[in-house]
Amino acid sequence: MTDATPLEVPNGIPWKIVLGIDPGTQVAGYGALVLRPEGAVLLAAGTMRARRSDAPPVRLGAMLDQIEEILARLKPNVVVVESAFAGENIQSAIRVGESRGLALAAAARRGAEVIEVAPASAKRALTGNGRANKEQVARMVANELGLAEPPRPHDVTDALALALSYVHRSKLTGRL
Repeated sequence: MTDATPLEVPNGIPWKIVLGIDPGTQVAGYGALVLRPEGAVLLAAGTMRARRSDAPPVRLGAMLDQIEEILARLKPNVVVVESAFAGENIQSAIRVGESRGLALAAAARRGAEVIEVAPASAKRALTGNGRANKEQVARMVANELGLAEPPRPHDVTDALALALSYVHRSKLTGRL
């Protein structure tokens, strides 16, 4: 069940919607921005959760249901998913990879442009440092979106950082 049920975006809005997804099999973050002429505006953000006690296939099924619901409600034009990285725990990396696959496939099936961004690239786009810690990233997300406080948990700020990294890259390449 998602922490915050996103509102339903009406059809035909004139601005691009960018959805960032920080994948996970127990907790995954999402953050959506509306790219208005005056800048990116926070549309929705929250977490998707699965019960830790459930078997991995059941958790993946729960995550897929939530991803599809968020895609249906927010109607993003672009979905930015954290790219794969090798952590210290190979089993964890495999599980996160499974969750990534769900997000990538669900977004592609809905016709969104799908972008993969490395965590270090998203951090560098926001802070200038690809090794920035989660608190630094959270503060920059809040600053860029004009929020009084960073969103919590870090899964949410990580997802918003992914979406904002797309915005930064698009400005540089003239796509916005």
